[in-house]
Amino acid sequence: MTPEQFDLLHADMLAHAEGKELFVQDLFGGADPTHRLPTRVFTELCWHSLFIQNLLIEPKPEELDDFDPKFTIINLPSFRADPEKYGCRTETVIACNFIKRIVLIGGTSYAGETKKSVFSMLNYELPGKKVMPMHCSINVGDDGDSAIFFGLSGTGKTTLSAVASRTLVGDDEHGWSENGVFNFEGGCYAKMINLSAEAEPEIYATTQRFGTVLENVVLDPETREIDFDDKSLTENTRGAYPLSFIPNASDTGRAGHPKNIIMLTADAFGVLPPISKLTPSQAMYHFLSGYTAKVAGTEKGVTEPEATFSTCFGGPFMSRHPSEYGNLLRDLIAEHKVDCWLVNTGWTGGAYGTGSRMPIKETRALLAAALDGSLASVEFRTDANFGFEVPVSVPGVDNSILNPRDTWSDKDGYDAQAKKLVSMFIENFKIYEAHVDPDVRDAAPAPAQAAE
Repeated sequence: MTPEQFDLLHADMLAHAEGKELFVQDLFGGADPTHRLPTRVFTELCWHSLFIQNLLIEPKPEELDDFDPKFTIINLPSFRADPEKYGCRTETVIACNFIKRIVLIGGTSYAGETKKSVFSMLNYELPGKKVMPMHCSINVGDDGDSAIFFGLSGTGKTTLSAVASRTLVGDDEHGWSENGVFNFEGGCYAKMINLSAEAEPEIYATTQRFGTVLENVVLDPETREIDFDDKSLTENTRGAYPLSFIPNASDTGRAGHPKNIIMLTADAFGVLPPISKLTPSQAMYHFLSGYTAKVAGTEKGVTEPEATFSTCFGGPFMSRHPSEYGNLLRDLIAEHKVDCWLVNTGWTGGAYGTGSRMPIKETRALLAAALDGSLASVEFRTDANFGFEVPVSVPGVDNSILNPRDTWSDKDGYDAQAKKLVSMFIENFKIYEAHVDPDVRDAAPAPAQAAE
């Protein structure tokens, strides 16, 4: 889209809005007062206004008196864009102008576009200030030891970070500045499909609270009871609620510099171990790779998991070159001596269709050991394909899952899948090789190595 087409779209959307009742919110993107983004949001739908009020940070009354928006979002679902006229691809448009600091949204009622617009703007702006924008969850322990959880939808980012033993800073979008880590948001946007009070009690409780926005969730037409297992509309059912609805949520949205970084992946090949320790160079390699599997409900048309690479675990929202984010992250990891872990919440005992999903009980136990420091003292082996360190035995964990090859009945099948996945990593990383240092290139998996 050219700047002229953006201006035409802007003018036509303003004309479309004439005579309509619009809802306006003045909110902050970012809990760090040094780096927050004052944002004004115009919405056509009332529930969209409540959604973004839940998701961003509400100013104090005295801050509204002289609120000066530095970013504007106009969201009109009833506006249908003409691709030929505006240079977009379909009647649905999300047009970002980083110079004018405006985002125009039309032709979609999916509320997530509004919050991702704020994320995209901060992703563009903050690296220039040496602040790392991140698609991640963050929680913090009683000793102030914060942990970052990177991961795409379906990897367990929200679920694994919302635990009663640690304070939740936020579940989706954050920054890492000279002051520590901070939430971009004041709320959570959790997937609701198959939600149960037994498995995820904190998130389930929010669905019973006044003010939570449930999106695409099916209600019984007579009883008005919620059916979280019903995916007739889509598997991408969502709940938007204030962070304060989570009992152990941070009331500041800020925490100190992290002690651990967790990179979550849902490996559909069943090749990756349930947890692996990464060097800083390996961490940058896997951060730039952003490997996972798209799962049903994440994107339209995806009915079964398929391997994908989304750089920085949030490729669609990264408006600068990925190496800028990767280099910034590596520098912060080195400066603050952060331990980095790759956690597979995907398949074990075989690839998708043969194996089964990694037991969440085991994942939680391994994460707890990583976060409390006890995992650092166990025996490790070097993975034959990827070169990272993998624990051999962990107290309280079924050790049979720690070596993926051992969980496969068909060892030759595992070796073939591992070789295939390694080649996919190498092929995907070619676009970054010219932009990274030799140590990061050397962190690539080695296809010539034979599996144990």
